[in-house]
Amino acid sequence: MDAVSRLLRSAHIEGTLGLRCRTAGQFTLDRAAPGPGHAPFLLVVEGRCTVSTCASTVDLGPGDLLLLPHGDAHQVCVATGPRRPFVEEVGPVFTTRRSVGVEPELDLYLGHYRVNSATGTLLFRTLPPLVHVTLGVSGAGLADVLRGGARFDRLGTESLVRFLFDALLDIALRSRPEQRLDTPALWTAVGDDTLGKVIAGIVERPGEPWTIERMATAASMSRATFLRRFTARTGTTVASLLTTIRMMAAADLLTRSDHSVSHIARQVGYSSESAFAQAFRAAVGTQPARFRKEVGARR
Repeated sequence: MDAVSRLLRSAHIEGTLGLRCRTAGQFTLDRAAPGPGHAPFLLVVEGRCTVSTCASTVDLGPGDLLLLPHGDAHQVCVATGPRRPFVEEVGPVFTTRRSVGVEPELDLYLGHYRVNSATGTLLFRTLPPLVHVTLGVSGAGLADVLRGGARFDRLGTESLVRFLFDALLDIALRSRPEQRLDTPALWTAVGDDTLGKVIAGIVERPGEPWTIERMATAASMSRATFLRRFTARTGTTVASLLTTIRMMAAADLLTRSDHSVSHIARQVGYSSESAFAQAFRAAVGTQPARFRKEVGARR
């Protein structure tokens, strides 16, 4: 299992479709911030639209996926053509907004990823506010399957939709640099086999002593070259990413094992339980023992 698959498996992120828009002409939709634990996404199958947040404006076209990992409020807009009346049809899985009396020009899916774990929350925090990816052939094929499945909104559609959006998230997180539009570097898809192997090693063995010197040697680079290349390709620093990956691993272990906090601290690279607890609280917002208790109470 590779690094991204390992993270997604422990992150317990679930995609849900809320609204499909099949509209023509002018179109405006305001989406409020969904609250903690939810990351909105938009997938355009046909047509074009513009998405605006308080900080950015992005144009989306066919095959484009936009993820807002930080859960920002945003507005979806089509500025051209007449404004037409529409109806909303509520189905078992999602609602369809449809323009009346005209063929649709825009086929847009709107939903959110629900983050059910601290691992997933930390993963999304490491991503930029907007992840804009053009899906290419593989993603377009998935979008066609989604469109076919969504044609008949029924109870069995839900499992299909969730599977497809899981696959779309995986594609986005692994996207090549040329696939990412208006999106800075992603550490989950560095586009660099050497750095990718170093990061995979950290994910697989977070408890090992991952010094900068060790990483640079593994990458066959000088320390200075490695640091410059790492920051440029991942959009983050070595220290920040190392700590985050270790906290992801710790949250997963606290959730699914009965090991003591001191044992888990050692497993993720901390010789001091107090230093581990301080780092965990800074990342997750609570002490490891309390986190374990709260997660257990929700089950």
